[in-house]
Amino acid sequence: MQYIGAIDQGTTSTRFLIFDQQGKLVTSHQVEFEQSCQKPGWIEHDPYDLLDSAIKCADEAMRKFEWMGNDPRDVKAIGIANQRETTLVWDNRTGEPLHNAIVWGDTRTNKLVKRFAKKPDAEIIQRLCGLPLHNYFSALKIRWLMDNVEKVKTAFDKEKAMFGTVDSWLVWNLTGGVQSGVHVTDVTNASRTMLMNIETRQWDPQLLDFFDIPASILPRIVSSSEVYGKVKWGPLEGLPISGCLGDQQAALVGQKCFSVGEVKNTYGTGAFLLFNVGHKPVFSTHGLLSTVAYQFGPDKSPVYALEGSVSVAGGAVRWLKDNMGIIEESSDINVLASKVEDTGGVQFIPAFSGLFAPYWRDDARGVLVGLTQYTNKYHLSRAVLEAACFSTRAILDAMKNDGNLPLKVLKADGGMSNSDVCMQIQADVLGITVERPAMNETTALGAAYAAGLAIGVWKDTDAIQKLTVDTKDTFQPKWKTDEREKRYAMWEAAIERSYGWTDIYDSSDES
Repeated sequence: MQYIGAIDQGTTSTRFLIFDQQGKLVTSHQVEFEQSCQKPGWIEHDPYDLLDSAIKCADEAMRKFEWMGNDPRDVKAIGIANQRETTLVWDNRTGEPLHNAIVWGDTRTNKLVKRFAKKPDAEIIQRLCGLPLHNYFSALKIRWLMDNVEKVKTAFDKEKAMFGTVDSWLVWNLTGGVQSGVHVTDVTNASRTMLMNIETRQWDPQLLDFFDIPASILPRIVSSSEVYGKVKWGPLEGLPISGCLGDQQAALVGQKCFSVGEVKNTYGTGAFLLFNVGHKPVFSTHGLLSTVAYQFGPDKSPVYALEGSVSVAGGAVRWLKDNMGIIEESSDINVLASKVEDTGGVQFIPAFSGLFAPYWRDDARGVLVGLTQYTNKYHLSRAVLEAACFSTRAILDAMKNDGNLPLKVLKADGGMSNSDVCMQIQADVLGITVERPAMNETTALGAAYAAGLAIGVWKDTDAIQKLTVDTKDTFQPKWKTDEREKRYAMWEAAIERSYGWTDIYDSSDES
């Protein structure tokens, strides 16, 4: 039996998981790390926390693997799935981070978005990279660091700076860092920077010129499945790193959405829907993103996806726990939400960082509407779950309009999908079947598939499709059509009430 390890580096925690060649989870270990929010709208991570947590998780998981009677030498390679868009800059001579990582949901670049939107050639951006000009993506985070952090400015001036998303930071350090580290990023992560041409899959000179970012700091773009280098130290020493996917693309692969028209939704901190559109990018006219889904080998054709991103899904559950103190554990929300049949007219819009697809409103902020003296914590808890489900519907409606394909099944994974209450609400809101795999670690599994394909554990995606299919839970819609449309109309009315708040109060004005 051969085994593949996977680093799953997420927004709030890191995990290391080991899968066998049937795609079954053998063991894992998870470590949470600190979120730094120094100002309203700012979210940062310590780059060393990202690296150290990956090493600690790998060490513990490999130890468990051996305790189970397995030979660590049977682990043949590792893959990486990572939070995307999160931006790191470090010194190429010392390896020292020049600033904390700026996380994907950080909104400090709102003013930069407005500034760059006024440039005469701003309309070229989405046609070149498939992404709208928005604070979500990496390019403006790099620009903010260059403009506002003296240490970063100096490093750029002296040509000592290196940029990477989290995958680049991990691969560079694990393969030797300043000694011999490999500076690469896979095509799925590169497609989230606003700097890669979506069709050529190379850094685009026009985009680099638009944002005034030097090409010298950028990693080399590679496919999602090839040997990038070997780990030079730590518990994984000697293992090839042979797979890399942004976490949402990894979940698409883990759900085996290899056919055009298949769609998955990952309910993590945010919620992310990816819709397989085949070997040519589809440019959305309904607020979706064009992105690379995967490329299994440097000589293979890439597969593209339409993506809809919800900025806050499970993050709202965490807010309910950590900020509001309404629940003690995230799972408590299911108990509270199940106490009532509906939200009592309450709608919750968790636009903590603005609204992502299909609205793309930087000026929106979270709102809670429809409150009466009747409202209680049960209604609020249910409204938080419904928010993720209605946000998902808005994106699926846009996908149907862009792809002109009826969607009959939604494949669900991620933390919030563990909630039967949430998944039933999702089926009710959409009016279609929702499927949840019994083995919910699809993100890490996708990274493992990519790594295994590169070294021959699996010959191709057909071989992966033939692996034993795990059992799944299925949720069927119960709401009648009239009720579904009435509730969705309430959601849309609440969405409109979230617009324009930063015109009244802009937290970036406070320092």
